[in-house]
Amino acid sequence: MVWVSYLCHMKILAMDYGRKRTGWAETDPLQMIASPLTTVDTTRIWDFLERYLAENEVETLVIGKPYREDGGLNEIEEDILKFIEAFKKKYPSIGVVREDERYTSKMAMDVMIRSGMKKKKRREKKNLDKISASLILESYLNRKK
Repeated sequence: MVWVSYLCHMKILAMDYGRKRTGWAETDPLQMIASPLTTVDTTRIWDFLERYLAENEVETLVIGKPYREDGGLNEIEEDILKFIEAFKKKYPSIGVVREDERYTSKMAMDVMIRSGMKKKKRREKKNLDKISASLILESYLNRKK
């Protein structure tokens, strides 16, 4: 029965934090594939996490680090750092890592266009946010290899 425990990995969860909405992505239990999950109002982050973590085992939370083109950090970083501090207190067993999120919104739009998503759907910011989160997660997985 050793093989059973070998297959029971924990997921990695990723977020693209925004002032209004936060996009979420997750891996499969083998941590091989990053998939868009959902977008929630940022005011509802803790409700989402409570429900999600009650149903899923998560090893790591990957949070986008919002660099500007000049290399400085976007002003939302202050809000993200407050969130991270609260998250670590509430969920100390889940690791937190940061991943550069520069250009993920542009890349997410390119993904939506290439996949044939209709213009009306592309205008829905929630789609952009969860795809951006999956790109952040994919970047982390590639760097981790």
